[in-house]
Amino acid sequence: MSQSVPIAVETGERGEAAVPLVVDLDGTLVKSDLLMESFLLLIKANPLHVFLALVWWCRGKAYLKAEIARRVDLDVSHLPYNQIFVDFLKLEAATGRPVILATGADIRLARRVADYFGFFHQVLASDGRSNLTGESKLKVLIEACVGGFDYAGNATADLPVCRRARQVILVNAGRRLIWSMRASTNLHRVFDDRRPGTLPWLRAMRPHQWLKNLLLFVPLLTAHLWHQPPKLLAAGIAFLAFSLAASAIYLVNDLLDLGSDRLHPQKRHRPFAAGEVPIAPGVLFSTLLLGTAIALSTRLPPLYSAVLLVYVAVAFAYSLYLKRVVIIDVITLAGLYSIRVVAGAVAIDVSPSFWLLSFSMFIFFSLALVKRYAELRGLRQGRASARGRDYRRADQGIIYSMGTASGFLSILVLALFIRSPELASDYRRPEILWLLCPVLLYWVGRIWVKAGRGEVHEDPLLFAARDRGSRLVFLLCLVIIMSAQ
Repeated sequence: MSQSVPIAVETGERGEAAVPLVVDLDGTLVKSDLLMESFLLLIKANPLHVFLALVWWCRGKAYLKAEIARRVDLDVSHLPYNQIFVDFLKLEAATGRPVILATGADIRLARRVADYFGFFHQVLASDGRSNLTGESKLKVLIEACVGGFDYAGNATADLPVCRRARQVILVNAGRRLIWSMRASTNLHRVFDDRRPGTLPWLRAMRPHQWLKNLLLFVPLLTAHLWHQPPKLLAAGIAFLAFSLAASAIYLVNDLLDLGSDRLHPQKRHRPFAAGEVPIAPGVLFSTLLLGTAIALSTRLPPLYSAVLLVYVAVAFAYSLYLKRVVIIDVITLAGLYSIRVVAGAVAIDVSPSFWLLSFSMFIFFSLALVKRYAELRGLRQGRASARGRDYRRADQGIIYSMGTASGFLSILVLALFIRSPELASDYRRPEILWLLCPVLLYWVGRIWVKAGRGEVHEDPLLFAARDRGSRLVFLLCLVIIMSAQ
């Protein structure tokens, strides 16, 4: 802990005694937890550090915080601060009132935050030996603030300090804590800019991304089993299990990408990046979603659980490392799309067609390149490369060429499949399926033209789901397939 220097009561510009205002950091000044933020940076750099962190934790929480802080470079300039409360602190400091940052976070991180703002008179924090929370924080504050203090916090751990404070300010605190503080302390003011309800949690799950999991129903359609209720039910369970697993991965991905998301003009509004959802409960929620998905998968053929776990493992590897490797990232994305088709086939106990898998790999490789191309188009002028991606603005031309070529190759695969003898036994009028080729040629060309114009700003499948022309194409394809049966 930093050495506490007694602060005497001074007279501010308002002509009254300026009682020091002591401010907590985690959850109060910032809508996050610096220990969890720095821990995520640590394991993102090397997942094996998880085991090393267990060793540090055995030596005490203060030691754990110090060892993690010593190994990470946390960018405090883009943390999700409580801006209304920060503005209040600036006004208080401008009157000459001493403002003290007192936190259980490690002193290295606390000083970075204090230096970033520049209005804190003193920093009191954990130092590797003493964990400055609860009674420990109270003891230090009594020594540092000889004439008393006001306190701003947000957690139950602050109760011992709040009960000795002259006035209490709560920031984004729970209702139960507010009631408790009103009963046992002099609660002076409450700041709360959080969004109510479960909306931030639902946004973190990204349910709109579940549209991509409709690919699990493709084998049901191509195998002509869509009219059989048991198969339809199995596909529905597979869809739900896959969607929950995908949401779990999205949560992990957002947690690992906090730093880069906060620098992105749109992604900085994601619930974790914006501090709307706490990190630790987010980790637990992700685990719960994945456990539920695995439990649902046990109602399907055993191989489905294996496919689901392969998807989770590949998606986690993508979030942790693969998305930073040029070309490997888009191949992995294409594979994750194709795994959905395989999962749908396994769920209804049919063998995925060689032709379907070939078509899927080429078309999804093209769509993955659309996503990367759109990201490069969206880069601010002057930035040479995308943060967290191994791509540069100069790569747009080659990505465009590869993407269009792969998209049109998928239609060639479809044409060869329509010509194959095995198709004749599955359709009464297979010649009608030739109409799929010009329709898909139009769609692939259209989505790449729109990408070139800068009109694709999101995942291409989600773009297609919202795009009227794409919806008409998919409806027309469905009509063609049904007419050929």
